[in-house]
Amino acid sequence: MGQQFFSFGAAFLGSAVESTEALTIVLAVGLTRGWRAPLLGTVAALAALAVLVIFFGQLIVTRIPDSALKLLVGTLLLLFGLRWLHKAVLRSAGVVGLHDEERAYQSTVDQLENATDWVGFILALKGVFLEGLEVVFIVIAVGGTGKGLPVAVAGGLLAMVVVAITGVVVRKPLARVPENTLKYAVGVILTSLGTFWAAEGMGASWPLDFVSIGGLAIIYFGASRLAVTLIRRPTLA
Repeated sequence: MGQQFFSFGAAFLGSAVESTEALTIVLAVGLTRGWRAPLLGTVAALAALAVLVIFFGQLIVTRIPDSALKLLVGTLLLLFGLRWLHKAVLRSAGVVGLHDEERAYQSTVDQLENATDWVGFILALKGVFLEGLEVVFIVIAVGGTGKGLPVAVAGGLLAMVVVAITGVVVRKPLARVPENTLKYAVGVILTSLGTFWAAEGMGASWPLDFVSIGGLAIIYFGASRLAVTLIRRPTLA
């Protein structure tokens, strides 16, 4: 039960981040060019992504040995987690500017000012598919062990529904969503899960089983805050 909770939470948070970025593109297209083209592009992208989840998800779970699967899943989660954690640390330290959904929204609007209708379709299709592809990788990686794929899929779908409903209600970029803070948290969680499963895939045994994930999260969070402090220090001197 505890491992399924971690899988659901990691899939939900990771999917929420990517869904927010996809929604920004769809809203920009819809509010400037009308809703027909971006909605068709979104449906086409979601259909393609659904096929990927159904095919590759079942293929991974049924064809790969358990130890190899855990090592593969752990490696994928580490790749995603460390990438997000690295960016979050640099942003927190002021080395890299914070990601601004409002700016991304305006950039998309500018591209559409003189565009034809099919451009709106392609832009929405590309944005939703690329961001959704990361959601697919996260869901498959998180749910690929311990028969947790249905739980991870549920977390990913719930995140997309919540973000979509929020977008419909506000009808504007989700600038109030603390995406950088969310990416920081997701980076810590995915890195912790990746370490846990990669080590198990290599034959390691954790003393408290899945509870060790919480300890790993504390260690990674503490180390990342220390890194932020060390990176900031030359600037403050």
